[in-house]
Amino acid sequence: MTTYLINHLRIPGGVPKEASLEYLENVESTFLPYGGKWLALEQPIEQIEGAWPDSVVLMSFPDMETAKKWYYSPEYQELLPKRTQWTINDLILIDEVANGFTSKAWAGEIRKLVAEAKG
Repeated sequence: MTTYLINHLRIPGGVPKEASLEYLENVESTFLPYGGKWLALEQPIEQIEGAWPDSVVLMSFPDMETAKKWYYSPEYQELLPKRTQWTINDLILIDEVANGFTSKAWAGEIRKLVAEAKG
C-alpha cells in the first residue's frame, strides 16, 4: 500500500539558506534507494479553503515501513538538520486508502460505532 509524505513547508523570509540548498542537492540520494519519489515540490498551489502559506512537498514510498526506514536512516538523519534548522515543517506520513474504500461505507461504520456507544 503506497504511503505518502506530506510536508507543509515554510521558508522564513522566502529565500532558502545555503544549507537548504545543500539539503536539496543531496536528499534524493537518501530516498531513491527506498523507492521514494517526488510527486510535488514547489508547484503552484490553488488555495480553496483555510490557510496554507508557502508550499507543499508531496512524495510517495512503497509502504509505511519503507518510508520510516528512510526517514530514520543514518544517511537521512545526518542530512535532516540542513532542512529543519532553516525551515518550518509540518510533516506527516499517511497510507492511501484500501482498494474498494468508499466514504459511504466508512460513514456507515462510524454510524454503527456511535449507535453502539449510545447503547
